[in-house]
Amino acid sequence: MKAEIITIGDELLIGQVIDSNSAFIAHELNKIGIAVCQITSVSDCRSHILSSLKEASVRAKLVIVTGGLGPTNDDVTKSVLAEFTDDHLTTHDETLYHIADMMSVRGLSMNSLNKKQAELPSRCVVLRNNCGTAPGMWFEKDGVVLISLPGVPFEMKTIMQEEVLPRLRKQFICGNILHRTISVYGIPESELALQLESWENSLPHNIRLAYLPGGGFIRLRLSISGSSIQDMTAKTEKEIEKLKSIIPPYQILSETDELIEEIIARILTENRQTVAIAESCTGGNIASLLTTISGSSAYFKGSVVAYSNEVKEKILYVDPSCLQKYGAVSEETAMQMATNVRQLMNADYGVATTGIAGPTGGTPNKPVGTIWIAVSSKSIIETRLLKFGNNRENNIQRTTNAALMLLKKIVLEIAKIR
Repeated sequence: MKAEIITIGDELLIGQVIDSNSAFIAHELNKIGIAVCQITSVSDCRSHILSSLKEASVRAKLVIVTGGLGPTNDDVTKSVLAEFTDDHLTTHDETLYHIADMMSVRGLSMNSLNKKQAELPSRCVVLRNNCGTAPGMWFEKDGVVLISLPGVPFEMKTIMQEEVLPRLRKQFICGNILHRTISVYGIPESELALQLESWENSLPHNIRLAYLPGGGFIRLRLSISGSSIQDMTAKTEKEIEKLKSIIPPYQILSETDELIEEIIARILTENRQTVAIAESCTGGNIASLLTTISGSSAYFKGSVVAYSNEVKEKILYVDPSCLQKYGAVSEETAMQMATNVRQLMNADYGVATTGIAGPTGGTPNKPVGTIWIAVSSKSIIETRLLKFGNNRENNIQRTTNAALMLLKKIVLEIAKIR
């Protein structure tokens, strides 16, 4: 079964808001065997919304719309949906009472715009919004299911999970879609594609391969559709084993789409070990990533964002003569930063980054993108020289991933020794 998603709002088209709703909806639909074939963003304009609804309804049996359900005059989605379904707006009493209750709990009084949110197309199935005042709506027209949801992400997610997905599972018998993702590190995409060319050309007709590069990683996603989960799983596993015989084990990060920060959290927790971070060019990004994991206090001791030489000297005790002789961006400085932050915080491992993230600040000897990373333990210290381009954001992300990959390598090596 094919579905389309339409997101409504000028804020999406001018780049003021990033469309995270489509990613969530597509992911949830995929899990129940519904494939999204197109995602469209349109402005808060009657004619644009109408034409998108008409076009999507020709291509797909399920169309999900988000946005434009607020109380202000620029929110026109409801009136356009009523027009599209040959209906009219009328006050929905249950929604009106729900809005009144929510306003009362917040200590607010109802006004005309709040009451307007209870005006809904008369023939739609109203989908209760337990997190906000704008309900979702379910329409059926000419064999197409049309669903309208609020644009506020946490409200949209609540209605999807509580109302939409249960109804879709009950109404449609969907096929199965299975994805497996292998994350690979340290191979350029073009080189990896050449390595996998023969294997890729021999894949079964119902298995598709996608390359998803980013941050130094390449995610290889295998997608298969069919009626039997057991057969699909067996086919996919067979191809993954072939893939693993081609790619060296040390270059495979994960076979389950597990993120590097999740892997670090798991292996440090399993080994009852801790880490401390000293960051210069990454500006706290490594620490931020590690602490996104619940329970990170078990393995994360703390961090120092040592952007200036003064902080490197006075907080991390980097030898001033080292900075003077080799510079802040050097192997020697990175080693001292990693070792000293580990000792300072009494951690099992210290991780350090120092470099020129760009796009300015480079020199002929140390151009933008020159970065040193170091990982220190009581028995091992390793460094890497990284050479990236001029994109600051990309340099920070790739350095973060490289540092965590080096940490992973050392933790696993020490675990084998123990």
